[in-house]
Amino acid sequence: MFDIHLLENSPDTPTFYRVLITVIFAFFLSSLITITYELTTKSIYKKAHFLQSLALISIVAATVMQAIGDSLARGLGMLGALSIIRFRTVLDDPRNISFMFASLAAGISCGVFGFSIALTGTLVFCLAAIILRFSPYSNSNELIGSLKLQVPRSDTQRKLIEKRLKTHCKNFELDQLRFLNPKTVETLQEDGITVIEKITRENLQEFTYLIRLRHNGSITALNNDLAQLEDLESLKLNFKKQPTKL
Repeated sequence: MFDIHLLENSPDTPTFYRVLITVIFAFFLSSLITITYELTTKSIYKKAHFLQSLALISIVAATVMQAIGDSLARGLGMLGALSIIRFRTVLDDPRNISFMFASLAAGISCGVFGFSIALTGTLVFCLAAIILRFSPYSNSNELIGSLKLQVPRSDTQRKLIEKRLKTHCKNFELDQLRFLNPKTVETLQEDGITVIEKITRENLQEFTYLIRLRHNGSITALNNDLAQLEDLESLKLNFKKQPTKL
C-alpha cells in the first residue's frame, strides 16, 4: 500500500508519504552541509543558531516548493506573502552565505522532487568545501597589520622602508604620509606650576602602511629589521584579524 502511494504523485496534491520522505531527505542533505561547515571552518565564532539554521532551512524550502507545486497562482501568492516578512539578519562572511544558499538549494531541489540533483549538488559542494579547506585559500587566520613609523625627512627613507617591507610582507600599501610640526606639551608639576615644553619635530616625517605578512613571515623579524633604520624616531606595529565583509 505504501509503495503505491509513493509511486503515485500529483504535483498539486503530493501524498503524505511523499512529503514526509522529501522533508526528511532535505534535512539529511542540509545536515551534511552543516557538518561540512563545522569541519571546514577555522573561525572560533561558530554560532549555534547559525548551524541550526543551516540544518533547518532546507525543510522550509522543501515545504514551500511542495506547497506551490505547479500552480502559478500559488507561486505568486507565496511571493507576496514572503515579501511581507523582512529578514534583517546580516551575514558578514561571504562563505557563510554560500553555505546558506547550498542548504536552500538542497531544500528547493527536494521540494520539486529532484532528489538526484539535490544529492549530487550537495555531495559536490561538500567535497569542494573540504578540498578548499586544505588549500592556500583557507588561510582565515591571516593578519592585516598597521605600521606607523617616524623617520627623518629624506627622499630615500621611503625606499629604505619599502625595501625591508618587501622582504617580510606579501603586499603592502602606503596609507598616509605626513610631515610633523612642532608640538607643545603642558605638564603640571607637584607644586601646581604648569610647565610648557616645546618639542621640535620639524625634520620628521611619519609613514603609515597597511601590510600583510608572507605565509611564513615573522612579526618579530619585521620589527627587528625596521628598528635598524638609521635615526628611527618611533615605530608602532599593530596586527589584527580583519573581518571579511561584503
